[in-house]
Amino acid sequence: MANGDLLTLDEVLARYSDGPQTGVFTDGGSVPNPGPGGWGAVYVAGGEIMRHAHGHDPDTTNNRMELTALIHGCDLVPPRTTMTVYSDSNLAVQSMNDWAKGWERRGWTRKTGPIKNLDLVKELYYKLQARPELTLRWIKAHDGSLWNEYADSLANAWRRSRL
Repeated sequence: MANGDLLTLDEVLARYSDGPQTGVFTDGGSVPNPGPGGWGAVYVAGGEIMRHAHGHDPDTTNNRMELTALIHGCDLVPPRTTMTVYSDSNLAVQSMNDWAKGWERRGWTRKTGPIKNLDLVKELYYKLQARPELTLRWIKAHDGSLWNEYADSLANAWRRSRL
């Protein structure tokens, strides 16, 4: 989540146009970290907003909000709809795509210590296992991708007086 502009949704739509035009785009963060935070997710098909959601937690971390955004983002997509879910959190994407299967196999443990945010990691992992039509991918943060910026604006909504 950017600490800079705090653009409204309308301002994001007026400023950006690049990036994928179909998918679920998610973002989350806290200011400061840890501290109060928010998450946002938007489901877009052919450049049209199908659904979006956002929320706020008064005491959280960036990583918890990123995972929460992904959980809610998956829920925006109707069952059996093939879709890419984008996150600008490389940690969240790697956790799901590269590490979670091994953690599960070892009883949700890892060699280097406890798995942080295990409650959310497990919830997202099992949601993705139940929804094989969803593909999780990393997207670069703040590179002008319209829908990633839109998700960032949703995640920051708690810091503004209007959406």
